[in-house]
Amino acid sequence: MTMEAQFRSLGSIERVTRRELILDRLRSAVTSGELAPGTHLAETELSTSLGVSRGTLREALRHLEEEGLLSKDARGRLSVRVVTPAEVREIFDVRFALESAAAEVVCEREDLADVVPQLRAALERLEESEDVGIAEQVAADLAFHEALCTASGNRTLVESWRRVSGLARAVITAAGRETAIANMSAARHAPIVDAIASGDAAHAREVLREHNTSARDNIVARMEAALAR
Repeated sequence: MTMEAQFRSLGSIERVTRRELILDRLRSAVTSGELAPGTHLAETELSTSLGVSRGTLREALRHLEEEGLLSKDARGRLSVRVVTPAEVREIFDVRFALESAAAEVVCEREDLADVVPQLRAALERLEESEDVGIAEQVAADLAFHEALCTASGNRTLVESWRRVSGLARAVITAAGRETAIANMSAARHAPIVDAIASGDAAHAREVLREHNTSARDNIVARMEAALAR
């Protein structure tokens, strides 16, 4: 490889890194509510504010649209997605279907005793995030649920969950800060790990159902109260 080719390779890595940094910054801004639902994202102003090219920004915005955090109107303009109560119910239904299936598989694993510490580590990360900030707490919350799905060993299930995770972020944002923080507490997630550790698949499913239902109902109630004002 020539020196010129080596330099080109280094430049490529730099561009990818910059794109990922912009993607993380925008994702965090949406998750934390810094960019509120319904906010129109004008490329020119946003690229200037972030100090990046419109091409780099466009790639990041496209990725966030694919995740479900942004939506496009009839004129092709992107905005932070506004989630409806009906969509919240649908998203939680899908998440429960995937996570309860994963929990049942995990409970039946012969090496369950080796898997549980991984879930407790994810729970510990969630607890630590409570003292950091909401963006970190959202990341830790999603990481916990992904760890549960990953423990199933079912790659298709994990990939399906990841496709829903962007929508889950949109739902967390829709919940409002106080509701989101309450729903994401480590204390609410600890019973899930304990149920799975017991090896009782039916019990784990019911604990997940209660966890899922209460979070969904809290979010929907807040949204409907806001719409009624």
